[in-house]
Amino acid sequence: MKKILVLGSSGATGKLVVAQLLEQNVNVVAILRSTSSLPEEISSHTKLHLVRADITDLQEQDLANYLQDCTGVISCLGHNLTLKGMFGEPRLLVTDTIKKICRAVERIDSDQKIKVILMNTTGNCNHDIPEKPPLSQRVVISILRWLLPPHADNEKAANFLRLNIGQNHKQIEWAAVRPDALTDDDSVSEYNLCISPAQNAIFNAAATSRINVANFMSRLVCEDFLWNQWKGKMPVIYNRA
Repeated sequence: MKKILVLGSSGATGKLVVAQLLEQNVNVVAILRSTSSLPEEISSHTKLHLVRADITDLQEQDLANYLQDCTGVISCLGHNLTLKGMFGEPRLLVTDTIKKICRAVERIDSDQKIKVILMNTTGNCNHDIPEKPPLSQRVVISILRWLLPPHADNEKAANFLRLNIGQNHKQIEWAAVRPDALTDDDSVSEYNLCISPAQNAIFNAAATSRINVANFMSRLVCEDFLWNQWKGKMPVIYNRA
């Protein structure tokens, strides 16, 4: 039986990830701040274990305990769209948490690899390929990198997985999922998966529904064929027109 740890589980996409996993009969450990909540139909589910804690306060050993028997981690962490959330501490919430998760995994005495899936953005390039986005996008992104800490955080989190975990870590495999312009739809629809962005992420962004992102990430941890196709990569997801 699969067991997945979900970070950012009360967010707009995170709660959809939890719901999708529970629908697939997966055991879920969701770390949730005391001030956050999940819909009743999710929070009362018998396969959900809620951990009331701030991820920044949890020690590595605490996380290692929650990770016992887990086959994957899905991070939907992000910064709140407020002045404090955008410019206050912790400025590297996503990066620091991904690093902590990876160190916690390394504390576990197990031969089973754990999948770490990071929700990222098409505004972040995959430098392993490498990608060369349009000049207009590169100019704007370079400005955002200096002006908006959350964007730099997203870049650093993905780069940590690329450069420090890589393809041959003995305990961790990873993927960074890159949606484009996020929308709120009621149901899963058909979607396209690409190795690189097909459109300008700033001036010609395409729609990606949050529920499609949740569906793809939940499938990644459950379907070995899909995982083997995208592990160690940064797939881009768009709604199919």
